[in-house]
Amino acid sequence: MKPHEIEAKSFAIIDAEAGPHNFGADAWKIVRRMIHTTADFEYMQMVRISNGAVAAGVKAIRDGCTVVTDTNMAKTGIQSGLLAKFGSRCECLMADPQVAAKAKKRGVTRAHVAVEEAAPMMENGIYVVGNAPTALLCLLEIIRKNQANPALVVGLPVGFVNAAESKAALIETNTPYISNVGRKGGSNVAASVINALALIAGERG
Repeated sequence: MKPHEIEAKSFAIIDAEAGPHNFGADAWKIVRRMIHTTADFEYMQMVRISNGAVAAGVKAIRDGCTVVTDTNMAKTGIQSGLLAKFGSRCECLMADPQVAAKAKKRGVTRAHVAVEEAAPMMENGIYVVGNAPTALLCLLEIIRKNQANPALVVGLPVGFVNAAESKAALIETNTPYISNVGRKGGSNVAASVINALALIAGERG
């Protein structure tokens, strides 16, 4: 089978096994792609999407926004060609030598500093967290201080320390978000959300 045939069959299987649900058409395209990436139907219960979040993400991409990620793994998983159609691009500052130097000097994580340094890029953009809870917690703090204004936060850090807690904090904010509850997540899942949003943006013509 060709790649597009495998994907189409996978989505057909997911649709059949998922059964009835309450997701809207666009939200389901996102959740279905998360399931496709992980083979984990628990995302149907875990996903949290704030009102207007999908529309905000699609608009940001169509307006040529910058998508900033907390890991190069997430950046690699995002299909840059889908974003490029609208003049959007993806950036990650985790490997920036200046970020590493500042983190070492201050005794904080590179993820923390990378978020701060990326603040100007976030204006009407999308910030994607697929790994580091510290990145999401820092992001929420600078948003609270009006030092960053992303159109959408995709918050899907994975792990046992502060992953669930950081996502719970995101869900309590007024910032548009796509997230989930619990420990699960990951850069691959976060990337799948951006790819789904970009595909939806493409469907808008």
